[in-house]
Amino acid sequence: MSEWEVFSIKYADRSARTRADSFIFDDNHDAPHEMDYFMWLLRSGDEFILVDCGYDDAEAKARDRPIRRDPGAALAPFGLKPEDITQMIVTHLHYDHAGGLHLFPNARLHMQAAEMAYATGPCMCHGTLKMPFTAGHICEAITRLYSGKVTFHDGDGQIADGVTVHKIGGHSRGLQCVRVKTRAGWLVLASDASHFYENLWAAKPFPIVVDLEDMLNGFTTLQTLASSPNLIIPGHDPLVRNYFPSELDDFIHRLDAGPSKDVAR
Repeated sequence: MSEWEVFSIKYADRSARTRADSFIFDDNHDAPHEMDYFMWLLRSGDEFILVDCGYDDAEAKARDRPIRRDPGAALAPFGLKPEDITQMIVTHLHYDHAGGLHLFPNARLHMQAAEMAYATGPCMCHGTLKMPFTAGHICEAITRLYSGKVTFHDGDGQIADGVTVHKIGGHSRGLQCVRVKTRAGWLVLASDASHFYENLWAAKPFPIVVDLEDMLNGFTTLQTLASSPNLIIPGHDPLVRNYFPSELDDFIHRLDAGPSKDVAR
């Protein structure tokens, strides 16, 4: 079975947040709680798979959430241009994970059928559920579908030898995590199935949720899929940059060899 190198790529961050923005039922809800924004790159020889694609300057201005680097330009340290990406796993269609779809015009998108149905269905009549989506991003996904460049998965699916996706739900109806075979074992990119290590290890749900039971059950699924607790990578936790070494640039961190120390639980 192929083994993959896995890199986190930080493209944005937010410091004006509190723990109430990250955890339901948290006693220390007024304390500051920062968030990082990542996309991820998988590499095996000459083969690359991008996991999520961030959002662009236009979305940053619209939401007043600045980005530090353009997601397409962030691939330059790997010698890649956005046009070089031909396979992309979209964990879900929220703006910060699918807002840069148009930047990668040659990418075939892999997503859960449930996510497209959710983002284009009656749930979007509710402002609270619609808030993390942007209509233009969904239209781009639909355009890609009509161009024959979307592969839908229903539950578990294989993207390549050593790369699989698994439907979690909870945070969004069709949220999926990504399981990757690495030299350290099976690594799981949780994406927003666990925004922070604390969501997972303290079983504290994130406040943006469509199905709380699915979110809580997803914490168990992540642990089942990974070879080690150290190999579960949360979607937005700045601590990832403390546990894993930087490589190529200070915003890129190498994940596939495992953390430099055990992850605190």
